[in-house]
Amino acid sequence: MTLALFAIMAVGAQAAEKADSIKKSNKPVFTTIKENPITRIKDQNRSGTCWDYSTLSFFESEILKATGKRYNLCEAFVANKTYMERAIQVVRYHGDCQFAQGGSAEDVLSTLKNHGICPLEAMPFPGSLYGDSLNNFNEFFSLLEPYVAAISKSSAKKISNQWKVGMQGILDAYLGKCPEEFTYEGKKYTPKSFMESLKINLDDYVSITSYTHHPFYTAFAVEVQDNWRFPLSYNVPMDEMMQIIDNAIANGYTVAWGGDVSEDGFTRQGLAYAVDAKATQNLQGSDMAKWLKMTATKKRSIIDSLGCTVPEIVPTQQLRQERFDNWQLTDDHGMHIFGVAKDQNGKEYYMVQNSWGETGDYKGIWYMTKAFIAANTMDFLINRNAIPKDIRKKLGIK
Repeated sequence: MTLALFAIMAVGAQAAEKADSIKKSNKPVFTTIKENPITRIKDQNRSGTCWDYSTLSFFESEILKATGKRYNLCEAFVANKTYMERAIQVVRYHGDCQFAQGGSAEDVLSTLKNHGICPLEAMPFPGSLYGDSLNNFNEFFSLLEPYVAAISKSSAKKISNQWKVGMQGILDAYLGKCPEEFTYEGKKYTPKSFMESLKINLDDYVSITSYTHHPFYTAFAVEVQDNWRFPLSYNVPMDEMMQIIDNAIANGYTVAWGGDVSEDGFTRQGLAYAVDAKATQNLQGSDMAKWLKMTATKKRSIIDSLGCTVPEIVPTQQLRQERFDNWQLTDDHGMHIFGVAKDQNGKEYYMVQNSWGETGDYKGIWYMTKAFIAANTMDFLINRNAIPKDIRKKLGIK
C-alpha cells in the first residue's frame, strides 16, 4: 500500500511539474513596438470610477504630449461634479433613469469643459475623510443611492432645491469639497484657470464606435446606461475603428477606451485574449458542452495554461452587433491604451494602463490582443488629430 501511494504521488508530482513547464513555455514574452508616455499607475480601489481614472490618465498623457509636463489630476473633483449632475438628471426624470457609480469618458470631458480641474493635492487624498487609505464607496453609495431615489421618486407635487444642499453635503463628506481657489507650484488658480494653463484644446476630442444599427459615418449616442449625458460617437466600420487606434499609437497619441472585460479571456494576471472556446476545447480533447459547464475559475486556468497559444476568434462586424444586441458585449470598464507590443510568436497586443494599482504580472499594465479590442470595444475617446485624414474626411471632421 505504501509503495503504491508513493507511486501515485510521484506520478501526480510529475504531472504537475509538466503542467507548470507547459504554462511557463506558453507565457508571452513581449517586445515593445511603440510605447507612448503615460503618468503613474492609479488605484480606483473599491469604487466604480474606472471611467474617471482612465480618462484623466488619458488627458494627463495628452497634456504631457502637448507640454512635456506631468500632472496628477484629481479624480475626486470629477466625481463630485459628475454625481451631482447625474442626480439632477435622475430627479428631472422622476427616477426613470439610472443613478450609479459608473460613468463614461464624456463625464470627464464635460467636467473639464464646464468646471475645470485641480491637481490631486488640492483635495483630500482618496479615502482619507473616512479613515481609509484609498477609495471605498460602500458606505458612501449606501447613503447616496437611496437619497437620490427618495427625491426622484417622491410623491410630492413640488420639491424644493434643498435636496441639492443635502446631496452636496454627502458628496463633500466622502469626496472632499471642490476648491474654488488653490495654489499650485507657487501660483494661485481657480479650477477653470488651471484647466486653461494645461494647454490642450478640449474641442479636439471625439468619441468613436462601430455598430450596424446606425449608418456608418454618422454620429449617435451609444445605448448604454452609463452614457447618461447622451454624447454622440462617430460610427465607423470595425476595420476603420482599429485603424484609428493604430494610427493614434503610431503618431504618439493614446486612447481612452471603454469596453467589455467580463470575458473569460480577460485575466487578472494582465492579459486579454478573444478566446475561441470551441477551438480551445478541441485542444483539451473535449467538447463545448463540457466547456460550458466549467466554472469561470477552471476556464481561466485552462486559458492561463495555454497563454499566448490560446486560439482566438476572428472578430467581425456581424459578431460585434450580435453580441451588443444580445447583451454579451457590455460596457463595464474603462482603460487607457498607450502602446503596441508583440509576443514571441509575432502576435500583436495593445499595451493598456489599468486603474487597479500595480497588480498582475505587469504591475498595472495589461497586454490585450488586437482581436480582443476589436471584439470588445464599446467606444473610445480620442484626439481628432489622431484619426487618419481619409477617415476624418468621411466623418466631416476637420
